[in-house]
Formats: sequence, C-alpha cells, structure tokens
Amino acid sequence: MLKEIDWRKSVVYQIYPKSFNDTTGNGVGDINGIIEKLDYIKLLGVDYIWLTPVYESPMNDNGYDISNYLEINEDFGTMDDFERLINVAHEKGLKVMLDIVINHTSTEHEWFKAARKSKDNPYRDFYFFKASEDGPPTNWHSKFGGNAWQYDPVTDEYYLHLFDVSQADLNWDNPEVRQSLYRIVNHWIDFGVDGFRFDVINLISKGEFKDSDKIGKEFYTDGPRVHEFLHELNSQTFGNTDMMTVGEMSSTTIENCIQYTKPERQELNSVFNFHHLKVDYIDGEKWTNAKLDFHKLKEILMEWQRGIYEGGGWNAIFWCNHDQPRVVSRFGDDTSEEMRVQSAKMLAIALHMLQGTPYIYQGEEIGMMDPHFTSIEQYRDVESINAYHQLLSEGHTEAEVLEILGQKSRDNSRTPMQWNDNMNAGFTVGKPWIDIPSNYRNINVEKALQDKASVFYTYQKLIQLRHTHDIITYGDIVPRYMDHDSLFVYERHYKGQQWLVIVNFSSNNVTLPDGLHYESDIVIQTGTIENNVISGFGAIVVETNT
Repeated sequence: MLKEIDWRKSVVYQIYPKSFNDTTGNGVGDINGIIEKLDYIKLLGVDYIWLTPVYESPMNDNGYDISNYLEINEDFGTMDDFERLINVAHEKGLKVMLDIVINHTSTEHEWFKAARKSKDNPYRDFYFFKASEDGPPTNWHSKFGGNAWQYDPVTDEYYLHLFDVSQADLNWDNPEVRQSLYRIVNHWIDFGVDGFRFDVINLISKGEFKDSDKIGKEFYTDGPRVHEFLHELNSQTFGNTDMMTVGEMSSTTIENCIQYTKPERQELNSVFNFHHLKVDYIDGEKWTNAKLDFHKLKEILMEWQRGIYEGGGWNAIFWCNHDQPRVVSRFGDDTSEEMRVQSAKMLAIALHMLQGTPYIYQGEEIGMMDPHFTSIEQYRDVESINAYHQLLSEGHTEAEVLEILGQKSRDNSRTPMQWNDNMNAGFTVGKPWIDIPSNYRNINVEKALQDKASVFYTYQKLIQLRHTHDIITYGDIVPRYMDHDSLFVYERHYKGQQWLVIVNFSSNNVTLPDGLHYESDIVIQTGTIENNVISGFGAIVVETNT
C-alpha cells in the first residue's frame, strides 16, 4: 500500500501565459493577466498553478529556449509582477510551479555566446561541440526535424541540439554546468516558488556519440547517468523542502519512472509520460493522420497505472498540455455542441478517477476544442511549420498536410483562453498573437460559469472528490472488460472501499455486459444508464462496497 503523502491529493492547473490573459493590449498574455484570473482558478478548486516558461527568451520555441534563467521576459511583465503573482496566489491558498528547461539553453544565452567564440573558451565544455570532416558527427535526428547537429563556422565544429537549432544541449557531464543549474533552481526556491516542472529531464545524460539505426534516441533517453544527476539535483536544491516536482519524460519506460519517483530514491515526486498520447500515431510517427486506437489507449493507461502503483512510484495524469491537441477534439467529439459537452465530461471522469496527480490545461475545464485552422499562415509553432515543409517535400498534398497539422499541431492547444463572448474572447483588446476560433462565442468561461450543467462544474466536482476521498489517491486499480470495444471499466479498492468506474468512449448507446452491476450509491455521473444501457459518452462512478 502506498504511503499517504498530502501533496499526492493535489490537482495542478497549467497556464500557458502567452495565451491566458492580456492586460496590456499587445496581443500576448502576461503575468498581471494571470493575477487577474486567480479567483477563477481558485473557484475551480485546484491546489497549484504551473506556468510554462516566463524567462527571457528569443521565443523561437515559445519560451523553451531560455536566454536568461534569472530574468522575466518583458512580454510577460517584470520581476515585481512575478513576485506579486506569488504573493497573491499564496494569499488565495494557491501554490506556484515554474517550468524550467535545463536540458538545453537558447543559443542567445551568454554561456553559449561565450562557448562559440573559441575552442578553448571556459564555457566551451558547457555544450557538446564536435569536429567532423564529413558532415554531422552522428546521424541523430532533431525532434523538430533535420539533423541534431548544427555546423558553426566560427570554430568549424558542430554543436548538438536535440530540439530546435536555437536550443543547444547542455553538457551535464561537466560538474560546472550542474552547479550553475543548481544555483538557478535554488534562486527560484529562495524567491518563493512552490515547485518545478522539469522539461525533457530524462534526456540530460548523453551516452556514446555513435550513428543510430533509428533516430538516435537510444543514446540519450534515460541515459547512463540520469539517475545520478537527478539524485544530485534533488540533494542540492529542493530535496529538503515540500516542493512539488514533476519531470517530463520523453519515450521512457515504467521501470525508469518508478526509479525517478520512488520517495526513497530522492529524485522527483512524479513524472509525465506520453505513451497514451501516441495511440493516434501510425508506426510511432506523430505527423500522420490516424484515429484513436481505443484498445491501445486502455492497455497503456492500465499498464502504467498498475506498473507505477506496484513499483511504488507516482504518475502525473493528463489529457492535454501546451504540446498536445485538445482532448475533446482528439478522443471525444466536437462535431456538435451536445457531443462536445458530453464527451468532455466523459473524458474528465475517465482520467480523474485514475491514480496520480491530475493536470488540467487551461480551457480543458470548459471543453475548449481544436481551432481547425485552414491555412499554414495561421500556424505559429516552429515544429508544425517544419513538419509542414517536410511533409510537402515527401509528396503529400497541401490538403493532406493541413489535415495532419489540424490533428497533431501544438498550436491546437495554444490559441487564447476564451473568457467571454466579447471581442477576441475577452483575451485581449489588441490583435492576438495567434488566431482565436470563432466558437468562443459559445465556448467561454462566462457562459460555463452560468450553466450548472457545464463541463466546468464536472471538473470542479472531480477535484472536490479527490480532495475528500482517499480511495482516488491511494487505492489500488483493477481493470475490467479490457476487450470491450466501447467501454473503459475499472475498479478502485482501498481499506475496504470499492468504487466502480464505467465510461463509454462511444457516441452510441451501449448495452452493459452481463455481471456489470451499477445499482449502488452514485459518486458522479454524466449521461444516463437505463435498462442496462449507458448513453453515448456516458460515465458513472458508483460505490460498490460489500
């Protein structure tokens, strides 16, 4: 049985500041805009807010290319604004998590600008520079397309960038790099933040620099010293605090995630994995046009739920974030208002009855959907634009490429928060940095709060249930009817309690299997169950204690 730890009952609300709320009229969200909406977030009932990067940055990758870890990007405000955000959040009983990127820096960071000046510069070994006469040192692929090595004519060598060419990977084997990063983390701890989300943190340890039979990730994913580095990070920064920490884990394994999160190992509190969000990929490729593989989704969710529980680790559970499409469009149905609302509620119940720390991405709680852009000119995401050109070069038609981007682009979740039906959804009085879907007149916070049957109140109820029922946080999970084509069914068990969760992922009414007894005290429900038939996108949780 898991040890009962209070932070495990917490729920986190993710904010993408650039698209949350603009108070200056420049079309970009800001810190003061977040402060302005803290009462709304408090009403939802979450415990933490997580901000994606707000540091100084050229914004080639929307802030994940940091040029100064100790300053606030002027587009978002000032250090005084950020201090006020922390203070006001704390006054309202909310904690603040920062997103921090320590696998790489921007090539505009002073460390990198010094490193590329000469081969004997003291900062040279902060990064990976390699000489190579016959092209890039290895055939590794960048996750944003192309080779992962960029030639630098200043010193006639290549540097490693697993992501954009403007994001140079840091050399964690260098103890000076690690100590410099620990000082940065401690700076923000001293400033008053309550937790960190560590970006692609399982990529910080690189192995051998050899050519790959695939794309190279076997040489740097969950690398040879990654657990050593994370234990050291823990011991020299947040280890003796009650901070919430979560690591973004790229292409990882259950076994590694148990090691990352078992309390006695002293690495991280929890981890994000993304295997369940690759069930609409073809042969593991993101930029493909595929529909949900429901059986695979169930298998992966249950494999990770069971595996992490049995290993004593801890999951972060989520459907959406700033890198993923909107879940109601992806795994639900946004083709009608009725289906959008019903499938959004169903998806919320399906996820929030699982074990782990839930993360709610801004707008998810009102059922925001993908923008369904029709032109490449509407996209802003560097990864999506690179994919557009790559797919065209591979022979896809313009229509095919736009359909793929419409399904997979990170910009699907980055359109501005829809606050009301005023101009620009109440996000800005200026020109928004990215287009706002016209559906904001119907899908917005103001309208959701006025309707007690809205998606918002389903999320609010689910958060309240997690805070008050230990079975959700600490209980065992038992999958049932895994072969069913439409139903996601599982039980939760804890100290003599038993809950049954029945979720219909289909838009059609479904007859329940014989032996599935739901006639008991209802915990939460959406849709209907009558005469052993559950309505399309219906979901019910019942207490079935014997």
